Amino acid sequence: MFYLSKIEHTLRLPPHLLSRPLDEAIKLELENIFLDKVVANLGLCISVYDIFKIEGGFIFPGEGASTYTVEFRLVVFRPFVGEIIAAKLKESDANGLRLSLGFFDDIYIPSHLLPSPSRSEPDPDKRYDVRWIWEFGDTKYLIDGIDEIKFRVLSVKYPPIPIEQPEGSKPFAPMVVTVL
Repeated sequence: MFYLSKIEHTLRLPPHLLSRPLDEAIKLELENIFLDKVVANLGLCISVYDIFKIEGGFIFPGEGASTYTVEFRLVVFRPFVGEIIAAKLKESDANGLRLSLGFFDDIYIPSHLLPSPSRSEPDPDKRYDVRWIWEFGDTKYLIDGIDEIKFRVLSVKYPPIPIEQPEGSKPFAPMVVTVL
């Protein structure tokens, strides 16, 4: 679920950070660039773990900032296929369920991957568009967001960034986890 990824990055260090110690200033700028962002085929960046190497410090003509080549490690969230994770219900509609880990909300269980037999009905509490009910024998289990849902990761995808997004559509998700 969490990995250490080694990265090399050319970093432009703004002049207002040059009053700090170099490694602290570079770490602040790396956190500003990477934290809470998804890097395609890498995952969601959680934290700068450590810095291995800092080279450079060149100031290019017409620039007021120094440029460094930095080698560092990031802690990234990237679930692997087959991993079992527990999350809470965030949204429920006719297409299925959307789950949240608290720090990551783009986990989807499409309706055709819900346990069989499952059915949806209008939510009387109006918290969700619909509520899903899983029938196991004579017992009915309501998927209502109170209990955690354990699931198995089916796929992790990094969709291409759309050029235009239709008005009223859901925000773009740079990493989508599909589960069952």
